[in-house]
Amino acid sequence: MHRTIVAAVVATLGFSSAALAQDLTVGVSWSNFQEERWKTDEAAIKGALDAAGAAYISADAQSSTAKQLSDVESLIAQGADVLILLAQDTQAIIPAVEAAAAEGIPVIAYDRLIEDARAFYITFDNVEVGRMQARAVFAAQPTGNDVMIKGSPTDPNSDFLRGGQQEIIQAAVDSGAITIVGEAYTDGWLPANAQRNMEQILTANDNNVDAVIASNDGTAGGVVAALTAQGMEGIPVSGQDGDHAALNRVALGTQTVSVWKDARELGKAAGEIAVQLGGGTAGDAIDGASKFTTPGNVEVNAVFLAPVPITQDNLTTVVDAGWISQEALCQGVSGGPAPCN
Repeated sequence: MHRTIVAAVVATLGFSSAALAQDLTVGVSWSNFQEERWKTDEAAIKGALDAAGAAYISADAQSSTAKQLSDVESLIAQGADVLILLAQDTQAIIPAVEAAAAEGIPVIAYDRLIEDARAFYITFDNVEVGRMQARAVFAAQPTGNDVMIKGSPTDPNSDFLRGGQQEIIQAAVDSGAITIVGEAYTDGWLPANAQRNMEQILTANDNNVDAVIASNDGTAGGVVAALTAQGMEGIPVSGQDGDHAALNRVALGTQTVSVWKDARELGKAAGEIAVQLGGGTAGDAIDGASKFTTPGNVEVNAVFLAPVPITQDNLTTVVDAGWISQEALCQGVSGGPAPCN
């Protein structure tokens, strides 16, 4: 109620969102910091909040659903006016959304869908990410035995990605040109779990595998480790996020594509949206927002950013954008694609 009154008064007086942001605290609950990219996201969120004069507080749930719920309670107690949630489990996090709503605190579902109309959803188009992954792998290996290494079963993005991947290979599966010989979710998106899954699939198929569609760069790293142990490095493997290690693998030829989701843009947008929501702007009035109907038939306000597939053909893109240095990209590469040649 207090926040509603403040927002109404500010709107009446015509104060800018920047003026309000000087008294705004944004709390961010991270599911974990295991992925390289979350540090990049965090820096971008902080940058956007700093520019608006808003304060930043955060907590790392360390891959624990229970800790994340406790973390959100703590962020609310610390005075968070807006919450950005990277959910460890997108169903288990809903009580946290309810707790925030009870306090009049806007919630942003960051990069992972929360099926609650009160949570503003911001992410990249993950179905298209899946399509991009499969397109690159299919172009490199249009026939043979494929393996699908999926993300965490508690993350809706895993199924969005998988749906996009299937769209691209469905005709080849129907014709018999491609056979899916193994498929597994990766608990927690952990590379070690992806490696274990890949090892088991290789064993079950006597290493008769021609391509792997892996759903992010962490799982791709686990897949490549399993393939390398069997002397099979170099068969097509997909990923996403533009992790530095993955981009280096693309340059080396052990990973075919990393779909680059510029976390700097996502974090910046989330920070700016948080300031707007904290200033009283309605979710459907956010610039670029559209209505998205979730798999559970919940309508949420959402903003989707566009991803870019990075292969050996356009590696200069990430260097030119300042995402990775040429030295880091080309480490261990002899000759190879531009700019490593």
